[in-house]
Amino acid sequence: MPLARAEGFANFNAMIETMKKSLNSEIHKKVIEAMTTNETSFYRDLHPFESLKSLILPALISRRAKDRRLNFWCGAASTGQEPYSISMMLKEHFPTLSTWDVKFLATDLNTEVLDRARSGRYRQMEVNRGLPAPLLVKYFREKATLWEIHEDIRKMVDYKEMNLAENWLPMPRLDVVFLRNVMIYFDIDMKKKILAKIRSMLAPDGYLFLGGAETTVNLDEHFEPVVFGRATCYRLVGAKSLG
Repeated sequence: MPLARAEGFANFNAMIETMKKSLNSEIHKKVIEAMTTNETSFYRDLHPFESLKSLILPALISRRAKDRRLNFWCGAASTGQEPYSISMMLKEHFPTLSTWDVKFLATDLNTEVLDRARSGRYRQMEVNRGLPAPLLVKYFREKATLWEIHEDIRKMVDYKEMNLAENWLPMPRLDVVFLRNVMIYFDIDMKKKILAKIRSMLAPDGYLFLGGAETTVNLDEHFEPVVFGRATCYRLVGAKSLG
């Protein structure tokens, strides 16, 4: 209803009738964006980020020492807190990567939240959710009523529009994939298709992070779960273990 009113329709039914007349109208895109769930926060659930910092990244950096290249992808990135959390971690704990070729793609189907992510501006309530105070002081500046992340962190992430249920953007061979808390919204067939696409793009020793209520078990036999402390992620069957 808020969207119907904003678009100048007398009521919800009037908007529906307009949508029926043209299946590719601009209003369809706005309706889809109004229906999407954009819940996210900095360092959400914490444990995946801890395992990435203490175990996975050190091992990957060691293995990639010759090529000096790492590729990250965050799907369903929403307003950017997740990719920026990883970017701050890279800046804070892995300074050697500043001389590497590090590519970080973040995607979402909602153009409105992507614009917010690109701006790197967050309300007080948003930075209060999961972001440690020292990182807020170090990597953000207060601007009017918002907190703006520093430009060097913002430039680390390339935000692009992509619908997981449609054609995917071309990507390099991926070392780390964060696709958390989004597959719960898909049916089994679509989950299998998404996992198959990820499998075709993931490096043989790469890692996939899903949400706490998500799994590859009984969906794709080519993945296996691996537990690091209190975090579970997924790798391709037969991949070398860390250590």
